[in-house]
Amino acid sequence: MSSIGELRQMALQARRSRSSGVKAKTKYPDSRAGHLFLAPWLVGLVVFTIGPMIASLFLAFTDYNLLQPPTWTGLDNFARMAGDARLWNSLRVTLIYVVVSVPLQLALALAVAVLLDRGMRGLAFYRSIFYLPSLLGGSVAIAILWRQVFGKEGLVNGFLSWFGIEGPGWISHPDYALATIIILHVWTFGSPMVIFLAGLRQIPEMYHEAAQMDGAGRVRRFFSITLPLLTPIIFFNLVLQIIFAFQSFTQAYIVSGGTGGPSDSTMFFTLYLYKQAFTELDMGYASAMAWLLLLVIAAFTAINFWFSKYWVFYDD
Repeated sequence: MSSIGELRQMALQARRSRSSGVKAKTKYPDSRAGHLFLAPWLVGLVVFTIGPMIASLFLAFTDYNLLQPPTWTGLDNFARMAGDARLWNSLRVTLIYVVVSVPLQLALALAVAVLLDRGMRGLAFYRSIFYLPSLLGGSVAIAILWRQVFGKEGLVNGFLSWFGIEGPGWISHPDYALATIIILHVWTFGSPMVIFLAGLRQIPEMYHEAAQMDGAGRVRRFFSITLPLLTPIIFFNLVLQIIFAFQSFTQAYIVSGGTGGPSDSTMFFTLYLYKQAFTELDMGYASAMAWLLLLVIAAFTAINFWFSKYWVFYDD
């Protein structure tokens, strides 16, 4: 039989096998090793994330004080939130904190990233130094240090005394206490700065060279080239930092001594939730508050994604 005849015979057999429903066996690589490595993450996701979320959703509809079994109360906790003036004040304080601190932090992070992107000796050292506050800013030690810096006899008032100015007790005055925590949040600009710096390194240099040949200065090149091409990175940092800001707790707890004072001026939503759960032992109400916070964060994230189509520019 010739080679052409053999090929025809093989094609005929293949058609017959397809028509009779016989499928060739496909050999898949052994995936047990992948499943084994993935198992710890899946266990952690179920035990430490999905499980507690389901439990808190159930407790949100109950009266539970950690000492007795939960009692089903339906929507009573959510109805109670509608008339809780202190809760709405804590939400107002948190919104002010987010709306003011996040743009300032991103603006400072972008400014420092642009300076570092120009190139300098010891860039890795400066990048590490500027990133360090992001690692320490949420710690108890830094929050305690912040109380000392802005206290009545702190470093800020000591500096003002050189000019004959008697500063107030910044953390004990309701008009200034929240501002000190906002400054602390702005100071932790290292994480978004590193992301901005990575984004700046991805902008093709030919765009700047072409604009420079056309006579565009640094400011014009920044606003016409750098900023538009960096909008996806700005959007990414904006979403992340808003989520993190809504979850801020340690700074307000330490600076206010756990009271949210003075006059509830630093009573963040998370701090009020903590007080309801572990001071008042009203775990059902605290669970309902946690789901309200989740909805608020989800709403802000959805709004950011909706508005992004008007100001975020992608290469495609």
